[in-house]
Amino acid sequence: MRVLLTGSSGWLGRYLAPMLQAAGHECVGLDIVPGAYTQIIASVADRTAIDQAFADYRTEAVIHAGALHKPDIARNPAQAFIDTNVSGTLNLLEAAIAAGHDRFVFTSTTSLMIRADVRAGKEGGAQQAWWLDEEFGPLRPRNIYGVTKLAAEHLCRLYHELHGLDVAILRTGRFFPEDDDTHSEPSGENLKANEFLNRRLTVEDAARAHVTALGAAPGMGCETYILSAPPPFGQAEAAALIDDAPAVIARHFPDAADIYARRGWTLPPYIDRVYDPSKFVRHTGFRFDTDFATILNALQSDGPLPYAHDPDYVSPIVRR
Repeated sequence: MRVLLTGSSGWLGRYLAPMLQAAGHECVGLDIVPGAYTQIIASVADRTAIDQAFADYRTEAVIHAGALHKPDIARNPAQAFIDTNVSGTLNLLEAAIAAGHDRFVFTSTTSLMIRADVRAGKEGGAQQAWWLDEEFGPLRPRNIYGVTKLAAEHLCRLYHELHGLDVAILRTGRFFPEDDDTHSEPSGENLKANEFLNRRLTVEDAARAHVTALGAAPGMGCETYILSAPPPFGQAEAAALIDDAPAVIARHFPDAADIYARRGWTLPPYIDRVYDPSKFVRHTGFRFDTDFATILNALQSDGPLPYAHDPDYVSPIVRR
């Protein structure tokens, strides 16, 4: 299948494109900056360029992973988010319908689920961890990034209803390699390891999930899925995660505290949100390669950490 991949020069795209090729697909990359897997230099907001790309390459499906993200808020006006994340998605949907595509995979974000009270967490008075699955709501995104990604999700649903296009909406958790822009403690690698308990996945798992969604989309309808490493906890532990996360972690991983201590790391004192990817696993049979147990095994054996950490990583959009 010939697949148009937007965002092909980005962090996800550089992993996803070769996985598509390995799965037997022809990947046509589109991005505003050059990259190893990018054939078309254009913005999704440019409808003429999108129509030309569809005419030139006669693609059969779209994976729309290109977007402006939260860090881009500091360097772009709100209109740029609307042009790229909303109008760009509309351009692709309309072109896909005109080309007779039967599937569309949209990379969304769990960020749009983090309204003000969820973000406040324990400091805001939460009595238990927020359990974030696809039924969570109401959704009230807290910034222009979340607002535009939610609007794009609604466009995907509308075009499914109007035209029968099967759509997989993938709300991805964190997989960026750079340090968190809002937390300096614990250290970058330690923080990322902790997040595999509740809100992170590897970029490799994120890419593999997109390939899986592409194959599963026909007949799906329009479905929304959360992508994050499977948490070790059950929803019945939500209150305990707020009160004493290390005690809950110890029930599942008795050696975790000692393994962490040998590296000088710290476990989170509380966990106030948990992303639940079980719907995607149930619907597609997907299995995540990396979870918190994988992290502990790597630490225990002094092996390489199974996730990317690069505090100096800079997005290609910023470097251009």
